Amino acid sequence: MGINKVTHVVLTGGVGSRLWPLSRKTLPKQYLDLFDGQSLFEKTVARNLEISDKTIVVGNIENYKMSNAIMSKFDRPFIHIIEALPRNTAAAIAFAAFASESDDVLLITPSDHIIDGDDLYNDALQKAILLANQDYLVTFGIKPTKPETGYGYIEFENENVIAFHEKPNLETATTYLQNGNYFWNSGLFCFKAGKFLAELESQEPEVYWASKTAWEENKEGFLDYELSLNIPSISIDYAVMERSGDIKVVPAHFEWSDLGSFESVYDYLVQKGHPIDTNRNIVIGTSMHTTFIGVKNCILIYTTDALMVLQKENSQEVKQVYQQLESIASPLL
Repeated sequence: MGINKVTHVVLTGGVGSRLWPLSRKTLPKQYLDLFDGQSLFEKTVARNLEISDKTIVVGNIENYKMSNAIMSKFDRPFIHIIEALPRNTAAAIAFAAFASESDDVLLITPSDHIIDGDDLYNDALQKAILLANQDYLVTFGIKPTKPETGYGYIEFENENVIAFHEKPNLETATTYLQNGNYFWNSGLFCFKAGKFLAELESQEPEVYWASKTAWEENKEGFLDYELSLNIPSISIDYAVMERSGDIKVVPAHFEWSDLGSFESVYDYLVQKGHPIDTNRNIVIGTSMHTTFIGVKNCILIYTTDALMVLQKENSQEVKQVYQQLESIASPLL
């Protein structure tokens, strides 16, 4: 069995609403230089250069210039697919698949995750690529370290997926952790382009054909707005992964975080030596002297036009603040 070419597909959509006010529509979290002087996007591309033969970036009309600026740092040509409006991950990945040869293996990664442990990461990728070459759709499972309510879960037995589960409440997440046969759903995938498209056409033909039409009419990677409106907005999980009979899961033993909340940013920064006081309070965004009195596990986020203080454990509630600002069309977004 021959090994096919591997294409790294970087998904750059999303505004990181749970990381407001750091993350904005004009500068989403994947472009912030907060991580060892690099952005998450740059780290993602660099991490996957050696294992892949080419790169496809799927972005949008609002962020493609930022992506281009970062990609110019790498000595590698790339395909840039620029969505006119977000249509979720099933369509985004379909565009990349249409831009590829049928037997190309696509390694799908979000642009805003932190991954540590290069050897363990590459080991997992090699296993996934091997399974993809056997015509499986592969997802990567992260072993839970706590009863997290912000992630979806994968119920598994060996490398077989029993079921995908929505983000649980705390009681259910605790049960998953105790049972030991549940992974966090990482949002990383690996499969042949043709295999994915065949599954998409079978499971969600409307998404398949509308995406195909939009792709065929692209102008130098830019997708047409009106044609894009015809594409149903649905995630790859709902469209394909939860319904296919050819799914495998590869355990991910590397350190991983989607940095989807200030709690996960807090944990990452503290691990990397970010200053923290005796009551485990931290400041992000300013070197101004700050004193916390009578509070513990708090995060102060400073920007030039917004200030937020929150309890670390309440990080998921930041999205409600974002939605409230969105409802009044606030310029702070």
